[in-house]
Amino acid sequence: MPESESPPPESPAPDSVSESPQQDLEALLRLAEAMVFAATAPVTSRQIGQLLPDGADSDAVLAALRSRYAGRGVELVEVGGGWQFRTAPDLAPKLRRVVQVPRRLPRVAMETLAIIAYHQPVTRPEIEELRGAALGQGTLDQLLEAGLVAPRGRKESPGRPTLWGTTPAFLSQFGLQQLRDLPRREDLLVEPATLPIDPPAPPVPDEAGAPSPDPAP
Repeated sequence: MPESESPPPESPAPDSVSESPQQDLEALLRLAEAMVFAATAPVTSRQIGQLLPDGADSDAVLAALRSRYAGRGVELVEVGGGWQFRTAPDLAPKLRRVVQVPRRLPRVAMETLAIIAYHQPVTRPEIEELRGAALGQGTLDQLLEAGLVAPRGRKESPGRPTLWGTTPAFLSQFGLQQLRDLPRREDLLVEPATLPIDPPAPPVPDEAGAPSPDPAP
């Protein structure tokens, strides 16, 4: 008997066809993009990795997403230990004309924040000593409400005063990745200008209008 012909192999069903690498990358980029956009704080690579499928490289996905947004009106930047969408720096001056900018902190609050940033963890008495003035509770409350400072435990000294330090929101607010990115204090000091020496004052005329004689040696 003639051998029967074997049936041709069946083609795989459409659902079983695996996606191309490019399609896989696009799906990962969409996931990362959505998470960064929806987050209210910078998103870390580890957080992105928890959202992506097993085996996906979150660092590579973020790098690709950053490259995609480079040069656009909104860019993906690394700030505060994570990633966040931010307006392109060159567009900021134009946007300030129509976008309401949050009110700036008072000078006293900024001085206090600078002391905490450079000397943390630091206690309230230490802040007052460095400022040379008393620190009102209202100033500290402003920084707390803005989320820029937070308690960092207590100092092992009489009274166990609270230690204060900055928060990730502080880094994000000022566009820093870490505290080491703060400007050096030496760079912030302005050397006093050399003042010209005033010439000697002219002699004062007496009541008759004549100059007063020089005192006898």
